This record gives sequence, C-alpha cells and structure tokens, in this order.
Amino acid sequence: MRLPSAHDLRDEELVVAISQVREEVRGIYGAPKTFERLRVLGVRTSRKRAARIMRERGWRGVTRACAKRPSGEKRALKRESPDDLVKRRFEAGGPNAAWFADIAYVKTRQSWLYLALVMDIWSRRIVGWSMAPNITAELADETLKIALARRNNPRGCVHHSDHGSQYVSLLLSKTMREHDARPSMGPISSPWGNAAMESLMGIVKSECVHARTYATREEAALDLFEYIKVAYNRARIHSALGYLSPAEFEEDNWPKENSRSKAA
Repeated sequence: MRLPSAHDLRDEELVVAISQVREEVRGIYGAPKTFERLRVLGVRTSRKRAARIMRERGWRGVTRACAKRPSGEKRALKRESPDDLVKRRFEAGGPNAAWFADIAYVKTRQSWLYLALVMDIWSRRIVGWSMAPNITAELADETLKIALARRNNPRGCVHHSDHGSQYVSLLLSKTMREHDARPSMGPISSPWGNAAMESLMGIVKSECVHARTYATREEAALDLFEYIKVAYNRARIHSALGYLSPAEFEEDNWPKENSRSKAA
C-alpha cells in the first residue's frame, strides 16, 4: 500500500480549508473567489490547484441571475421626483455618504414575501433590511429607520432609489427630512439609474432565494436574515473591496472620528 505523498497530504489540507470557506458563505463561491478568500486567510495555494480540488469534488459556485420584477409592480404616480444626486457614480469616499435602496420579491408556497434593503455603497454592507407580506410605503420607511438606527443616525446621507411608489411616499419623505437624509432617484427612462441595487438583488436571489424552496414567509424570512447578517455582510468577499467582506472592509477602513457609527 502506497503511503500518501506530501502532495496528497497538502491536497487534504486544502480540502479542509476550502470546505471551511464554502461553509462560511453557504457554498456560493466558484474557484476564483474561493482562491481569493484562501489568499486573504493566509492559505497558500495556486488558483489552478484550488480549481482542481473543487472540480474533483463537484464543488461549484452559484450562477448569477438577473433581478427581475413582476410585471404588475406599481410605479410612482406622476409627480415631481427628487433630483438624481448619484448620476451612476456607484461609489463613496466614506461611510454613510450614499445609501441605495430597493425592494425584492421572494416567492414562497404560502404567498409572496417582500424584502426591502438599504446598502451603504462605500462598503457594500447591507445596513438596513425589513420584510413584510405586502409591499407598502411602511416597508420602505421601516427599512430606512432601521438603517439609520444601526448607523447611529448619520446626517446628510444620500438615499438613492428607483421611482417605485413606496419611495415617493409622504411617510418616507417625512423620515428623511427628520434625519436630514437627501432623497435621490435615477432617471425614469434609464434602467441603470439604480444599477448598484439591481446587482445586489441579483446576488441575494442567486445565492439565497433561488437556492431554496420556501414553504412559508416565515421560513424565507429566517433564511434571508441569516444570509444577510452572516453570509453576506460578514463573509461574502467583493473584488471592489480588495476581496474583503463588507464587515472586514469597514473594520480596516472606518474613519477613527466616526468609530461609534459602525453597524452591528
């Protein structure tokens, strides 16, 4: 019987390391991001070797899907809309400068669940999330209030969204005025006006929603909560962040004078 070679033993060590990375992010990474995560964690290997090990074990990443809206979604009534303060600049120089908001539809066997998100574009961290059985202005408003509370009520933050009726409500406008948030909406004619959130919703659906079949809204809500708080915010790496997760990026780059405003 041949004893395992040093190469074989190293492969087994890498299997354990790759398995831990996959568990950390619910198996969503393919070989490229798995390799980058191993590199950040100090595990030395090559991209080809990581890809081979994953291929031999049938470990594949999640295929990205587009975030599509049901055709029946209501748009805002024709009224004066906020200016576009973003103009497709999907970046910020620091925390709480620009937040992006949107609502996703999650199908369950019971009925639809609506997921509202607010993301800080600086770190790609989801700073506010809320779910409800109905798509209302209250859902959008509650999500913004949650984000404001988590970030210690920052002043002057841009709140960018599409022209959905939930985002031009008097309720949400009142909350933004009270907290000195600056409303912003992309042009109605442009599908790219809120592209950062379209991308985020595609990630959430591909990596979480489409990977499972939910029996009830409660089951979906629990799974989404775990995905957002743990897998996405704390573990999912982004090439735009130097292959760090949102939490790691904020830990490394948060301005010292604003240290009390970090999200939980």
